[in-house]
Order: sequence, then structure tokens, then C-alpha cells
Amino acid sequence: MQGADRFMEARDFLLARHQDYEAAYKEFRAPDLEHFNWALDYFDKMARGNSRPALTLVDEAGSVQSPSFAEMAERSNRVANFLRKIGVRKGDRILVMLDNVLPLWEIMLASMKLGSVVIPATTLLAEGDLKDRLERGAVRHLVVASEHCAKFGSLGQGLSRVAVGGKAEKGWRSFDEAYAEPSGFAPDGPTASSDPFLLYFTSGTTAKPKLVLHTHYTYPVGHLSTMYWIGLKEGDLHFNISSPGWAKHAWSSFFAPWNAGATIFVHRTARFNAKATLQAIADHGVTTLCAPPTVWRLFIQEDLKAFPVKLRELVGAGEPLNPEVISRVEKAWGLTIRDGYGQTETTAQVGNSPGQKVKAGSMGRPLPGYRVVLLDADGKEADEGEIALALSPGRPLGLMEGYLDDPERMAEAVAGGYYRTGDVATRDAEGYLWYVGRADDVFKSSDYRISPFELESFLIEHEAVAEAAVVPSPDPLRLAVPKAYIVLRAGHKPDRETALSLFRFVRERLSPYKRIRRIEFSELPKTISGKIRRVDLRRRAAGGSRAEGEFWEEDFPELK
Repeated sequence: MQGADRFMEARDFLLARHQDYEAAYKEFRAPDLEHFNWALDYFDKMARGNSRPALTLVDEAGSVQSPSFAEMAERSNRVANFLRKIGVRKGDRILVMLDNVLPLWEIMLASMKLGSVVIPATTLLAEGDLKDRLERGAVRHLVVASEHCAKFGSLGQGLSRVAVGGKAEKGWRSFDEAYAEPSGFAPDGPTASSDPFLLYFTSGTTAKPKLVLHTHYTYPVGHLSTMYWIGLKEGDLHFNISSPGWAKHAWSSFFAPWNAGATIFVHRTARFNAKATLQAIADHGVTTLCAPPTVWRLFIQEDLKAFPVKLRELVGAGEPLNPEVISRVEKAWGLTIRDGYGQTETTAQVGNSPGQKVKAGSMGRPLPGYRVVLLDADGKEADEGEIALALSPGRPLGLMEGYLDDPERMAEAVAGGYYRTGDVATRDAEGYLWYVGRADDVFKSSDYRISPFELESFLIEHEAVAEAAVVPSPDPLRLAVPKAYIVLRAGHKPDRETALSLFRFVRERLSPYKRIRRIEFSELPKTISGKIRRVDLRRRAAGGSRAEGEFWEEDFPELK
């Protein structure tokens, strides 16, 4: 049996057990694939003669692009030939910095066909973030939206440069050249399933983001679990509200829907508008919807009953959903939002799968391809502890290849026969998991992971700061925002002028999603050994009340 056949067998097994969790979980076997190229062996085969829309992209003006699967196979062939022509080779790393535009999907498919490695980058990245990605990611090629090319003025000298959309500046080639290339593509050779394909930068507790490496197996095949959790079927119109550059985009705006043969829906707007998005969902007949809690909280502020949606499945991921949000959606639409859990390092590990009892606030149960356990402080399996994936009898379905530039960190993560997620949960008598929090200090603001250590390291570069500790502070819309407790150096006053200087320092140098939004000048509680007791600061910040002398970013109109 060929690799593509084994993949299809595993896919069809899960699709046939759409609502039979017990059978799907117990009987699923991850396909054994020595060689596999998802784009060539699965997508192109599925797309041959397939006139159904692969994508439906709708912009604010209402214009629609809807290329078929067959057209996407051909378009990606042209792009692959173009990339090869400009020097992209197997193993080369391409930094892709695009919004939700059609070339993003074409490039993903084309890169997979070539065997090159994609480094997704959000358009929110600032110069310092980009410099780090180019250097540590060993980038050789840039594919960037034309409006963001200026960010690379002093960066990436000697790299091949491709501009998407608009007029290409000097030193950049226009992506439009790709469409003049031949529509047929022949690969240079076979693709090992263990070959690298995606390299994600993700925040952690260290000063710099971790480099998470995924292969031609871990994401294309691994997202069979995500497909199952969402409840996708052939012919669905699936909408995943997520920005490119983050792993969740590849999860549910690429692999999971196309694994099922579903159409990906994209609503392109300059700024997110809940009412306009709901109207688009209703007007275009979206059947399955995945959105982060921030979006669900915005949705329920609208009159949901006023939108005649055709939705069948609703899911949420990123952080636990408030039961009240789930209840209000259920009353309006008669549908239950099903929570799920995963990481950049994996695909969906845990979820409330279709047709099963949903417990509001629960992450759900382990998904096919993953044996999930909770480890106590002694490393023993328990009903409360760190979420971990058993590495035997087989490697977890979508577990990353490793942390690219930190083998010691990876060795620590998989010590003792388990991959440790760093998250803590409890398990009830029915096997449902309930999220508790991070084992370390990483937290989420909106749907973005924030590393306190990274922000603290940045803050102490300011001339006024002696020490800093960053913790989450409750926010009604973003769930939490970064708050900094700061000890000043001698000669600096804990006043409005100093706070303004710090907010300006942050705004000029950090990407918007990382910005510190609240500052309090305060001594830091410490252990006997001198370590900052962040647990005490988190408790103080969680109180919700504003401390005397605390400054909020919105207090400064001069920053706007």
C-alpha cells in the first residue's frame, strides 16, 4: 500500500466515525509513512477534476474569489516552478509574511511540493522580531506583502525577495510572475515524511521565542485529529477566525478542512467587526466555525438570533470559554461551542468531539492519535497534574520534530517517556479534562501567547528600570493584558512622566500584541533565594481593582 493510500485509509476511518468517539479513539491507528508529500500525494490527487471550491475569500466590498481544488493544484504548480526558478531548493527556508490573500495558500502548497521549509510570520512583527527570525531561522528567501517590504530595508541582505500585491520595489520580484510559469510540476525526488516543512517561532519562558519544527508528517497527517475534533466533512464551508503567521491558521485554515475535502472560508477585513462577520457567516452559508474566546465574547454582544446561520459545528480554542458565553450562543442558535486544546508543538490533543456530551468549561477528552496523561510532582500518572503525552507504544500523532536550536529543551520536554506540555489540568470520573493553568508563567492575551521573561528582559533595557516582573491583568475583552510591576533605578520618580516614557519605549520597539498595557511602580516580593514570587503578583493583579499609582496605557491620549 502506498503512503497516500495509508493516509486516505486513516482519514476515511475517522470520517466514518464522525460521532462515534469510543470507536474512533480506541481503534484509530496512525498511518506508517516512510515517504509522503501531502501536496503531491494527497491534495493533487483529491483535486484532480474537482470543481468544488477549495477557498472562498470574501472582502469588505463583497467581492469573492473562489478557486476550485483543481485550480489550486494548477496554481500551486506554477508557483512551485516560479520559486524553483528564483533559486528555492529542497530544505531552503522561506519567511512568508502575508495576510489572508490567495497567494498564501498557493505558496504553502508550492513549498510543500518543492520540499522547502516555510517560516510563517505575522504582519504585526516589528524589526527586532524579524531580525531574530532571519538570523535564527537561517532564512534564504522572503515572500512578503508589498506594503510590508519596507520593514526589510536594512534586513536580509543577499536573500531572494518576492513582493506580493502592488508594485514591487527595487530589489524585489513581483509574485505575479509566477502565473506565467508552466502548469505542470515534476518534483526533484521523493519526500521523506520526516523531512522538515514548517518552522514556527513561539513564545516561551526564555528571553527569545522557541523554534518549533514540524515535518511532512506531523502537521499534514497530525491534523487528522483536528479534523475529527472540529467535525469536518466533505462539502463543508469552514471558517476559522485566525491570523496568518500563527500555528492555529495552519491548523484550521489549511490542513484540517482540506484533509476532509471541505472548503475554506475567509472574510477579509481591515479591522474585525463582529456584526459584519456574523452577517458574512449567514450570507455565505458557513457550516463549521472555529473562533478564539475573544471573538466569541464579541459575538454575544450582538443579537445572534438576528443572523440566520446555517452552522452545524462550533468550536473554540486558545483558552477555556466562559460557560456563560457557551450558554448564550446555545440559546440563540441551539448549538454548543465545543472546546479543544492543543499547542504549536502539536495538533489538537484534547477536545469535545461531535455527538458527545459537552461539559461547559471542560477541554474534553483525548483525541485519536494521542494518549494523554496527567503527571503529578513525582512524575506519576494522576487525576491532577501536568498534561503530558505518552511516547509509547507509538509517537503521538502530531508531536513536533523538536525545538530546532535547543536540543536540551527538547530532551527535557520528553524526559521519562512523556512529552510534557507545561499546562496543568484535572480529570473527572468520565475522563474529561479541565484546564487549570500554565506550569510556568506564560499567559495569553487575546489569542496570543505572552512570555513574561521576554518582556521583562526588554523592560530592563530602559534607563529608568532596575527590575521588572510581568503578569496577566484581567481585561474584559482580551481576557488578560500584560501588566508590569517595576522597580525604578535611583534618580527616577514613580510618576506619570516616567510611565509615559515607558509606554513610548514599549510602543516603539514591541509588536502590538506584546505591548505592556499597565504599569505599577512597586517593590517585588521575593523568595529567600532572591527569586521573584510571581504567584503573589499574579494574585494581586487578578483582584481586578486598580492600585493607587497604577498607570494604564489608555490614560495617555498623547500615545494615539
